Amino acid sequence: MTTRGDRDAGRGVRGDLFDPWCPTRQLLDRIGTKWTSMAVKTLADAAPDEVRFAELKRRMPGVSQKMLSVTLRSLTRDGLVSRRVEPTVPPRVFYRLTELGLSLEVALAGLRTWAEEHMAEIDRAHQAADHEIHEGQAADSALSTGGSDTRGAARGMGPSCGV
Repeated sequence: MTTRGDRDAGRGVRGDLFDPWCPTRQLLDRIGTKWTSMAVKTLADAAPDEVRFAELKRRMPGVSQKMLSVTLRSLTRDGLVSRRVEPTVPPRVFYRLTELGLSLEVALAGLRTWAEEHMAEIDRAHQAADHEIHEGQAADSALSTGGSDTRGAARGMGPSCGV
């Protein structure tokens, strides 16, 4: 449990995930991002070899250069990734997972497996929730207008848009 003194000192108690200063919570915030997961997976697939920054960016569709740089800097600072720079013009920068990073990949692989195994259930839950929201909006609209609502269909909402 976090004490007031710990909060006042700006440091949380390890293991108290409800405390924003908890080191465990802060680490989970860093390693729980999609870009961290993708970077670790990409580097694990290449292990024990190194991967150049440009190749990492190419293998991670959608990541910006800045976001990849921030992600790799964080992983390096946490000791999960090692960075090597060749002093060429321009510099060639290489990354590789450390032993600690490889151990994180094991945990992330389990999370990916869980997601793949349960994605159909999650999709069904999304569809049910979207249907309930749509039905609730239609009912609210019908009550406020005194009749049925045709505006949703005109905006492309409903079954025709895959909801």
